[in-house]
This record gives sequence, structure tokens and C-alpha cells, in this order.
Amino acid sequence: MELWDSAMDTLAQVLVAAVIGVVISVPIGVAAARSQTVSRIVRPVLDFMQTMPAFVYLIPAIFFFHIGAVPGVVATVVFALPPGVRLTELGIRGVDPEMVEAGEAFGTPPLRVLTRIQIPLAMPSIMAGINQLIMLALSMVVISGMVGAGGLGGDVVEGIQRVDIAGGFEAGLGVVVLAIYLDRLTGALGSEHPRGLRTLWSTGMANPWR
Repeated sequence: MELWDSAMDTLAQVLVAAVIGVVISVPIGVAAARSQTVSRIVRPVLDFMQTMPAFVYLIPAIFFFHIGAVPGVVATVVFALPPGVRLTELGIRGVDPEMVEAGEAFGTPPLRVLTRIQIPLAMPSIMAGINQLIMLALSMVVISGMVGAGGLGGDVVEGIQRVDIAGGFEAGLGVVVLAIYLDRLTGALGSEHPRGLRTLWSTGMANPWR
């Protein structure tokens, strides 16, 4: 469809927003899972972020960063954060307490319990959160195109302005193809997680609490 350059611009924006979103959301989700106080503070903020219309995020982004790709990426990061935080917290809280207690009984420091037990066992939920984060980031492509972010979103906006039905449809189809590709990719990464530390311990192959 001769949309390779636009598709790569869109993919670059989504990947940058996804990396920034993961770096922010996963630590916040871990902190919320380990502290009820943090969870109580974060939960209403996430509710607010999820219910706020996506267009509203563009207003402060444009005010601080003007027109271009940067406000689109900033608005995308803010819009896509909630599922990453929520599913990370859910995954950490869903880890079998007996595994955590066993690690603590062996004298394992709290940080090692988190990195060697809780995060590996919560990885399916964390990867699901990353998958949803990427999908929400991709859903902001067209909206970001309205502020000059370019890519496929810019092509869709241009098709709307020119009433170019074929051009707008092709750009929208390109977004769909990218969405399917990224969804299958992150789904495959999530399915390849380790089966967990319980198997290693039960077979005597390794002691994860050392």
C-alpha cells in the first residue's frame, strides 16, 4: 500500500511510548502490590486517567511541547499507563503466598524475593499488562496524528481533510496490521515465560532463594 515510511514512523512512536510506559508502570505496579498505602493512592489516579477522554491529554502536551511527535508520544504514554500498573499489581498480588513465605523462611532478602520469586511468577499478568499498554498506545495513533505526529495517524487525518476515502481506509488498515503484529508478538513473549520457580525447586534443579 506504499505506507512503509508512515508505518515505521507509527511503529517508532508506539515503541518509544511503550518503553517509557513500561519503565513507569511496572515499578508503580510493584510498589502498589507491596504497599496498601501506595495502592490506595494510585487506584483513584488510574481511574481518573482511564475515564478522561483521550483528546484532553493533548491539551497540556501541546501547551508544553507544541505541535509535533513529542506531544503525541507524551499523551500516548499517559493514556496507556493504567493497564500496565493494574495488571502488574494484580500479578504480584496473585503470587502464591506460600512461595513468598518459603523464600522468607530461607532468609531471602525482600528485594531478592521480589526479583527471583514474585516477578517471575507474575510474568504472565505483567506481559498481559504490557500487551494492553501497547494496544492502547496504538489506539492513540490517529489522535496523535491530529497534532502533527505524522505516521499512519497523519495519513488518516489527511484522508479525512481531503475526503479521500481510499487513502484513509488504507492508512486505517495499516494501523490494524500493526496492531495484529504487535499483539501476536507480545502474546508470544508472554507465553514463553518460565513455568515458575516451583518446578525448579520440586525437581531439585536449583534453589531460587539462594
